[in-house]
Amino acid sequence: MEPVRLPDTDLESIEASVKKLLARSSEQARMIDNLAAPPENSRAAGMPFAGFPAMPSFAAPAPPPDPQPILELDGEEYEDELAALTDWVDDLLMDIYGAEITTAAPWCPQWQEHLDVVAWLHALWMAYQQHKDPEAGPSGMFVWHRDFLTHAMAHVRSAGGPLSACQTDPDRPEHRLLRGPGPSARFAARDTEAQQAEAASPQSDDRTAP
Repeated sequence: MEPVRLPDTDLESIEASVKKLLARSSEQARMIDNLAAPPENSRAAGMPFAGFPAMPSFAAPAPPPDPQPILELDGEEYEDELAALTDWVDDLLMDIYGAEITTAAPWCPQWQEHLDVVAWLHALWMAYQQHKDPEAGPSGMFVWHRDFLTHAMAHVRSAGGPLSACQTDPDRPEHRLLRGPGPSARFAARDTEAQQAEAASPQSDDRTAP
């Protein structure tokens, strides 16, 4: 059989098509190599690969601060926490669970000056925030009523509790801080010994000498 000879124009068209296929195959091979290669140290996290859009970056939310007893706070932090506690006590606690003021259930319009009462009510408030959270489950508020509310209010408003010398008649506001027990005898004796030792020291004699 005699060989078939194609026109020069057809040969050029076939050669151009082959070159395009080879170039496209080389480009696909480079893309596969880029995807398979490990990320470079200089490439920042979240930078896109060749041919792919950049992925959006999201900052991790900051964890909430750990709850802290109110009596461990100082200055402005204490005042801000006490103001928030007062809003909760006035708007929810006493408005709903306050009941009537009697000699068996006293109250004080200046309860913020009773540090032990502030500590009790703040602990009750923190427990309220924990048990009203959806993660506490459907029985969360029942547990708060049973284990926290009843016990805290029974102590704070008991006849012999921290407010027993304050208001016992709703028409006669009264406020009085009860006298504390003071330091123990062991502490007082140690303090006296320290003062006597300081007075007998040579430095003390030098300071008192003319």
